Amino acid sequence: MIAGFYSPMPPARTGVADYSAALVEAMRREGEVGLNADGDVNLYHLGNNALHLQCYRRAIEQPGVVVLHDAVLHHFLLGTLNREQYIDEFVFNYGGWHAGQAAALWDGRARSGTDPEYFRYPMLKRQMQTARAVVVHNPAAGRMAAEHGGKRIVEIPHLFVPPPKPADYDIVRLRASFGAGLRTCVFGVFGHLRESKRLTSVVRAFENVVASGADAKLLVAGDFVSSDLARAMAPALDGEGIVRVGHTRESDFWRYAASVDACVSLRFPQAGETSGIAIRLMGIGKPVIVTAGDETAAFPEDACLRVPADVTEIDMLSEYMMWLAQSPADGRAIGDRAARHIAAHHAPELAARAYWNVLECVS
Repeated sequence: MIAGFYSPMPPARTGVADYSAALVEAMRREGEVGLNADGDVNLYHLGNNALHLQCYRRAIEQPGVVVLHDAVLHHFLLGTLNREQYIDEFVFNYGGWHAGQAAALWDGRARSGTDPEYFRYPMLKRQMQTARAVVVHNPAAGRMAAEHGGKRIVEIPHLFVPPPKPADYDIVRLRASFGAGLRTCVFGVFGHLRESKRLTSVVRAFENVVASGADAKLLVAGDFVSSDLARAMAPALDGEGIVRVGHTRESDFWRYAASVDACVSLRFPQAGETSGIAIRLMGIGKPVIVTAGDETAAFPEDACLRVPADVTEIDMLSEYMMWLAQSPADGRAIGDRAARHIAAHHAPELAARAYWNVLECVS
């Protein structure tokens, strides 16, 4: 059997592209894969941005196995449809009595990145009606797929490929370049910077850490998804102890990842996605602070730190960050447990075999 494989690929600036490059390599050790070409069964990787438009359309025209990297495609459709098409699609998903609501959501789409109302409507029905099987990475995505008519839903943990280990002297030098000494606790935020990553909360919590007298830095690495958000966040990111880095190529990402002592990877509103950043940082043994929810439910309780998505978010985040700054040995112990969990459940060969099993079942 030949597997067709449709997905954005590097150098596209998306975590799905990096994931797909690793998955193709692992799957090709098991069988033949046609990259962005039809096979006996096609695998379509869908995410919540316009880079996935070709995959989205082809998955409907030539049904195969759909992989939901984001289980909320609402924002993707807002960005690719016109007003009339969007309202029709919303009605297709949720019924004619929602036409007025669809019009209001379209007219207010400028707030779609922060308003939870847009995350309540994944708009998956068209894909779920045609897909021969659906792959998700966590129970939240599986639930959304089922609610929209998805059949044969399979959960496959997000894969992790261990990177080459940077030299210790290189990491010491890199930390020194942004003013972090051997005892400085460096927190990192990585990836595309959008409203749902709760950067305002992270900065406010970090200010509490600095005010406590802890020796700490906050590394914010990645590009903003909009110039408006970048302008709004600029004054906050100019604060004491905050280090700003733009988009990094893959090799530099791993250097910066190795240089931090802990990662903050929050998501709210959540979109059923598993954070590739969280998986990567846990995989290299870093303690990661995540938002509590079904998206992170599979992580062992002692292998990460969970923050509730409610009014206590900043206070809880502040407490965790201060604890990690004051007790580095505890942070290393959490990171060690995280690395063991990721190695046991997220290895690329396990993911590749699981994908082949799904493809074989529907061929």
